Amino acid sequence: MKIGLIGLGKMGMNLAENMIDNNIEVVAYDIDQTKADEATEKSILFSSSVEHCLEQLDEDKIIWMMIPAGKPTEDMFQRLLPLLSAGDRLIDGGNSHFEDSKRRAAICRERQIYFFDVGTSGGMDGARNGACMMIGGDKDQFARLEPLFDAVNVQDGYLYTGESGSGHYLKMVHNGIEYGMMQAIGEGFDVLHHSEFDFDLAKVAKVWNNGSVIRSWLMELAQDFFEEDANLEEIEGVIGSSGEGKWTVDEALNLNVPVPVIAQSLMVRYASSDTERFGAKVVASLRNGFGGHEIVNKGGKTVDRQAVHNRS
Repeated sequence: MKIGLIGLGKMGMNLAENMIDNNIEVVAYDIDQTKADEATEKSILFSSSVEHCLEQLDEDKIIWMMIPAGKPTEDMFQRLLPLLSAGDRLIDGGNSHFEDSKRRAAICRERQIYFFDVGTSGGMDGARNGACMMIGGDKDQFARLEPLFDAVNVQDGYLYTGESGSGHYLKMVHNGIEYGMMQAIGEGFDVLHHSEFDFDLAKVAKVWNNGSVIRSWLMELAQDFFEEDANLEEIEGVIGSSGEGKWTVDEALNLNVPVPVIAQSLMVRYASSDTERFGAKVVASLRNGFGGHEIVNKGGKTVDRQAVHNRS
């Protein structure tokens, strides 16, 4: 089997190595041509262009996009369309919005091209050593591709989810759950960090990950980070957001389904990136205004800026 892999970022490069380990030939393209040497060292056939990449594939080509969602994926999708033929299979293994995947699948269907939206979980380690994938698309064509998914995933680590869009939909909700789980772990360790007891947080994570109800890969990662930096002093508490948590909350609102934990974890992420904290400044000023409560200036000193307005 020969795969055309578009995108050799952190996930794509690891996935390519995974495929090669499983006797799958990989012909790859990346916009960053400096990746050529690294790819060659790993037995990946590196192409200078998308066209050259596709030219080296067999009939009924299999092309796997592993690039960032949004404009990069859309641009590549539009670039690939005129290069594909009836019977070709196009896989999007990124975190695209499921509505985009439904639209792309419909466009491909008109051209008799088979589109698969594949939600990919397991991070870089999963991409390299065995991932977890949720796969939407044509059922008969999935059966033809199943040996590929069986090869690159852990045992029982892939699921055919049904019609186009369902794979990325399931991954979207998966990531929403992930937001909530990580937030709960973070809040729990925050309480321990500020408590009167001198907990070794790395050892706490270790014991919790051996037999407890909350054992998980996330807890393993927490242990690793606490062993490297006991108080996480080398990093800022800014939490990025890939967009899938927001998509999950948006979909929950559309369905009138309450998701308070996921929604709150998303709000915490937004708050973490607000270095100005303007809203908090407004609240502090209002408290001072109606109740004379203290305000702390940027130097950390308490200031008296009471501005009580009596209204009749």
